[in-house]
Amino acid sequence: MTNPDSAVIVSANVREYFHDQVDAALTKQAVKLDDTTMVYVVGLLTTYTQTPALFDETDDGLDIKPLAMHYADALNAASSAERSAALRRLGDVALFISGLFADSLNRKLNDVDYYIAMGGTAYSYVHDLALARPAERNMRSLFAELAEKFADLVDVLGEVGDRSNLRSNSDVLRLYDLWLKTGSTRAFDRLQRLGLNPSLHATSRTTH
Repeated sequence: MTNPDSAVIVSANVREYFHDQVDAALTKQAVKLDDTTMVYVVGLLTTYTQTPALFDETDDGLDIKPLAMHYADALNAASSAERSAALRRLGDVALFISGLFADSLNRKLNDVDYYIAMGGTAYSYVHDLALARPAERNMRSLFAELAEKFADLVDVLGEVGDRSNLRSNSDVLRLYDLWLKTGSTRAFDRLQRLGLNPSLHATSRTTH
């Protein structure tokens, strides 16, 4: 049977579809976003799920570049504009993968908490760089919010992934590990729906 949400994703109005999905996920997760940030997140989903934009040329061909390599690009950038672009790319990739494909990070050296830390820090640096670039000063609030609410946005994109059938949800142990490491309210809710009731004092994060 065809999943109706999946059928919608390949329709012409992908952006509108993701706008509705993100809006519903924000409501369910009780996360508030500025309109500019909402547009940015919807644009990120639209671009990365419909084109090869997520991939870069690497020594092994077209592949998803590791976050550390994006960070190296930022360190080696010839200008602040190039550094900002590299850090923004790092944040975008980290948000997309940790939000929609957290299960794919299972048993890897760099886990979802690493992606959250790297992505949030990258957006924070983009915000700081914008302070010295008059043309980008209007973007400061956007990247400040992306940095501050990165972990919340991982939950929001995870909810979108659940609703859109974009990834597997079968790894309960992975779900529990995600909740332990990040305090994800979405992961906690899903565990409860599966009949599990993890201790609220067991997570490594005190707030979320």
